[in-house]
Amino acid sequence: MSTRRETVRQALNESSGFRSAQDLYADLRAEGSKIGLTTVYRALQALSDAGEIDVLRTDDGEAVYRACVTGSHHHHLVCRSCGKAVEIEGPTVEKWAEAMASQHGFVELTHTVEVFGTCADCAGARKARRR
Repeated sequence: MSTRRETVRQALNESSGFRSAQDLYADLRAEGSKIGLTTVYRALQALSDAGEIDVLRTDDGEAVYRACVTGSHHHHLVCRSCGKAVEIEGPTVEKWAEAMASQHGFVELTHTVEVFGTCADCAGARKARRR
């Protein structure tokens, strides 16, 4: 499994945005890999459990994955058009989450914050098409 996990990790490292398991599987198969879709899902789960990749749910509920650039807690700006993702810090969000948890007696706090929009490249391309 570790060789297969490394294959999946490498595929994610080569991508700038979030990718679905099916997309990764299709790319790996196109490159000649004999990896199965179930193995891709298992590798993604293991990498996620180990904190080595980020996972989020799209608006339609699909899980998508991305290699972490930083090992510290972070959030993402994600382009709705191309999937490009930028890791960002959110100290104000962190303080707010801690204050809300404390106010309501919650402990062992975790949270995720993802901000979706359109990146400058996609917005520029859209604007150019309108002309």
